[in-house]
Amino acid sequence: MAAACPSCGCAASHPAHALLAALRADDLDAALTLGLLDAQSCPACDAACTATQFAARDARRVALAARDRYRAREARLARRKAARDAARAVTPLPAAKAPALPTAAADVLARALAKAAARKP
Repeated sequence: MAAACPSCGCAASHPAHALLAALRADDLDAALTLGLLDAQSCPACDAACTATQFAARDARRVALAARDRYRAREARLARRKAARDAARAVTPLPAAKAPALPTAAADVLARALAKAAARKP
């Protein structure tokens, strides 16, 4: 049998009273374990007592939604950063060969080298 409501003193037996006691003790973990997110209010409790339970439930839902949005944002930013880093990564170019000289230029170079070799004693 559940205890009397810690907020309004209602003597009805309802599981919401244990939840309200946990909220009153500022024990959010216990309140979540008792089903804060989907608990029904005691029909015998007054409106202020019920409002307290629903306000705590709504605040926790908002906080959980914010945490989910934050985690999704962090994952999205990490994906974008990885894509940026991959795009910025320098891919090594294949070893470039010296461009071949046109035949006329190769002939001129060969004659110049021959003349230079002939001048040296």
